[in-house]
Amino acid sequence: MKRKLFLFVIITFSSLLTIFSTYFFRFPNHFSFGGIAGLAMVLEPYLPFSVGTINLVVNIALLVAGLLFLGKQFFLMTGYCTILISVGISIMEKLYPLSGPITDQPMLELCFAVAMPGFASALLFNIGASSGGTDVVAMLLRKYTHIDNIGTALFLVDALIVIASFFVFDIKAGLYSILGLLAKSLVVDNVIENINLCKYFNIICDEPEPITDYIIHTLNRSATIFQAQGAFTHHKKYIVLTVLKRPQAVALRTYVKRVEPSAFILITNTSEILGKGFH
Repeated sequence: MKRKLFLFVIITFSSLLTIFSTYFFRFPNHFSFGGIAGLAMVLEPYLPFSVGTINLVVNIALLVAGLLFLGKQFFLMTGYCTILISVGISIMEKLYPLSGPITDQPMLELCFAVAMPGFASALLFNIGASSGGTDVVAMLLRKYTHIDNIGTALFLVDALIVIASFFVFDIKAGLYSILGLLAKSLVVDNVIENINLCKYFNIICDEPEPITDYIIHTLNRSATIFQAQGAFTHHKKYIVLTVLKRPQAVALRTYVKRVEPSAFILITNTSEILGKGFH
């Protein structure tokens, strides 16, 4: 139940971020840098439907594809997110109708239009969900092609929509859309990497037992011990290898420097860890 509640909170928070940024920053400025929201903006002048309605219909079609190819769990999480975003945008259109941008600073609004949904998409990708739309297509590309980078997959999917914005709107909107697309890809990748960032420790020491006891009993992690030999002194040494989250890494570094000041510690950032306790 705790896990389900956590997923519900993350999905709801991400959806609200996307609704707010899309309606108040993207739509008034015609920032169509990909996504079904961008596609809806491009199609809206040629169809007798609102942006919210087009967004909902296309998202439902892509949700069906997600159910068929990405599994039931993905469908349930993404379906809730998609419906919440689509309905939320439609409600915003009725409650807070906008006649134009809310400020006279398009670059400032572009920053919010990129950062907020980019952060939201990264949170969703990290738990195996998405906000629907072209995110579903990007996840299909990552699953069935050699594209491992979700930001690259999103960029490829959304590029066509950005190109269309040049013809539907003006050059200014098209250029802003290109800039937003490039920035969104970078935001998604960097946020995911920072969420998963861990610290990889190689601790060269004389007495590994106090260190491993602290790792196991205090930090609730595990470690591996290697026997080694100093190249210059030829003294017997031990290498303790472990991977920790960032707060745990700070605690271990402080502890090692206190119990064995002569220890040699190598700490490396890593965001790709596979195994028990991680991915």
